[in-house]
Amino acid sequence: MTVDPKLIEGRYVVDDRGAVGFVNDFNFPGVKRFYTVANHSAGFVRAWHGHRYEGKYCTAVRGAFLVCCIRIDDWSNPAAGLPIKRFVLSEQNPAVLHVPAGFVNGFKSLTEGAKILFYSTSTLEESLKDDIRFPAYRWDPWRTEER
Repeated sequence: MTVDPKLIEGRYVVDDRGAVGFVNDFNFPGVKRFYTVANHSAGFVRAWHGHRYEGKYCTAVRGAFLVCCIRIDDWSNPAAGLPIKRFVLSEQNPAVLHVPAGFVNGFKSLTEGAKILFYSTSTLEESLKDDIRFPAYRWDPWRTEER
């Protein structure tokens, strides 16, 4: 069964008491650990990091990110023209992005002070045995198109 990245959308509600952001349709399937990542500056790219067996879920807890995912066709020599799925995650629009096993992912911080939270379906020990990386610009979806 082939699974594609999926954005699980949430909501942000404001009333006279304050605000609540939530993603009620996310239920932590198979999650074993979590970690946060923050870049030193806006515009910095961290990519490409993938796993054959580990899946991930990510959400922006502060600021905004461009997160991209690519299904890998050949882990030892992936094609240059593989389709890239792009998602913008922002604390202003609660959502959780599911990155299935078999994909590489990368992200670019779009705002100063941005922080992203990852949930992983593997322990750290399992993840390190399944850790595959490629250069940040091997595929380049990082430019913003002016419109």
